Amino acid sequence: MNPISKDNIRSFLNEGTFGLELESHRITRDAHLSHTPHPFPDDPHIVRDFSEDQLEINTSPEGSPEAVRKQLAFHLSRVRKKLAEMETPELLWPFSNPPYIMNEEDIHIAQWYGRERASTTYREYLADRYGRYKMTYCGIHFNYSFGEATLRKLAEEAGAEYPLYRNRFYLELAEKVAAYGWLLVVLMAASPVIDRSLIERGKTGRSAFQGLASPRCSEFGYWNHFTPILDYRSIPDYVAIIQQYVESRLLKAARELYYPVRIKPFGKYTLEGLLEQGISHIELRMVDLNPLDPVGIDVDDIRFIELFLLWLAQLQTGHMRTDQQIQTVQNFKNAAHYDLDLARITLLSGRSESVREASGTILNWIHEFYEETAPEQLPVIRKQIWKISCEEHRYASIVLKQYGDGFVKKGLELALQRQEEQNV
Repeated sequence: MNPISKDNIRSFLNEGTFGLELESHRITRDAHLSHTPHPFPDDPHIVRDFSEDQLEINTSPEGSPEAVRKQLAFHLSRVRKKLAEMETPELLWPFSNPPYIMNEEDIHIAQWYGRERASTTYREYLADRYGRYKMTYCGIHFNYSFGEATLRKLAEEAGAEYPLYRNRFYLELAEKVAAYGWLLVVLMAASPVIDRSLIERGKTGRSAFQGLASPRCSEFGYWNHFTPILDYRSIPDYVAIIQQYVESRLLKAARELYYPVRIKPFGKYTLEGLLEQGISHIELRMVDLNPLDPVGIDVDDIRFIELFLLWLAQLQTGHMRTDQQIQTVQNFKNAAHYDLDLARITLLSGRSESVREASGTILNWIHEFYEETAPEQLPVIRKQIWKISCEEHRYASIVLKQYGDGFVKKGLELALQRQEEQNV
């Protein structure tokens, strides 16, 4: 691939397209999971995830961080208005970790009927394989597509057919995210506190700290029972290895691949879609809900993720070996730990550093890159550097301090506050 020039970076910054998927639980006014049917049966922007109470709010593509966050806020407003008007009013839970869970049966699997019954059957399979408790974690999926005009220009300069160039561009980017995306876990983790009922059946009302900043990204979170080794050389190679996992019954379907990054086709996500239509955009799946932000994600975090992806896109790297792919998965799990000096990251070079040291190294590289290419973006990067150097700027540290005692009680107060802000 041709290296991305400084001018290309500025073009991409003006052309990128953003999309957000936010998961959140509907809860009762006493902080239990809702058992009522999904209140948005025909809304394409507000659907269900694993359980009937677990909303997934999907934005349409937008051309800026501000616009996509504004659209997410609009949909959240619609949800809260609807929940307030229900016969028994409900709230949205603002954390990635769930509130009270009484038992497995308290988590109602989302129900579809008729031709769509397969969606429920698949969730029943997940419940049996991974347990319903794990499925209660919520987060934000970040979708991003690079500017088509600039990608086409790069393909032309390289003398390459555009669809093939675009596919290779995104495949290489996905591999780089697999190698370096643990940094986003460190920077976006905001879930250090749980209710004890998440780890002890029925033990509600007692807060617990497990030494994790983001349980959903840790070894206790969304991971398969094996470490997948992916092939990023081409779309057919990438699809073939995932299909092998399906045929060997390690996966029920391609969507069961719990990996921090996905490449998404035009249209519905299927392996056939990737082969036939190629890659539309990239999806990052490691962002926690930020309870400190009324929308669940800060606009500067959205902007930084774009800068991070652009920085990765210009890196010149080779394909990872099997041992490196295994280590990068472990890096994601280690990055989810709370103590940044105790947990460690193994870089592609084989060198091991503390999470804090490794994060500082990568952030300094990113800062140096944008000093030369887009210095107006430096305040956004410095905001991330502060999270590493100053505990008072780190989301996980703030949340632990504010919600470490009385997590669900205080979380319920926050949910009520968000609902009241909606009614102002």
